[in-house]
Amino acid sequence: MDRHPRPERRALRAGQTLFEICTRLVTRHGLGLSRQAISQHLAVLESAGLVLSRREGRYGFHDLNTEPLERIANRWLRPDTPESTP
Repeated sequence: MDRHPRPERRALRAGQTLFEICTRLVTRHGLGLSRQAISQHLAVLESAGLVLSRREGRYGFHDLNTEPLERIANRWLRPDTPESTP
């Protein structure tokens, strides 16, 4: 099972700045999204718990949080296991 079916979804690597994310999307995947659009997408992913953001001085870094996706994948792969409530 491919967890990231489209290449642009793999663009978020550990600890990247918004500038690095935008640069990767343009150079590697040919996507011309604005920084504002990427920032809005990151905000949605952060509110869903899939992206963790942190500040270090002037820079903001974004990290992919795969734990919620792993819980869902495990639940799909082992449907007979009782789900624990977080």
